[in-house]
Amino acid sequence: MDQQWVGVLLLGVAGFLLGGVYSTWRNGSRVLAVAFGLAALVAVGGAVAWLV
Repeated sequence: MDQQWVGVLLLGVAGFLLGGVYSTWRNGSRVLAVAFGLAALVAVGGAVAWLV
């Protein structure tokens, strides 16, 4: 049970990064938005791998 917190934390980080994607995309910084999106995908992948 204690190790599941890491997966939950990674999902939270992914959500935070997706919010950054939305914000930076609307402000016109497309390159930074794509970088945040890739980081979010890595965080989600890590969370899924950790929880499985």
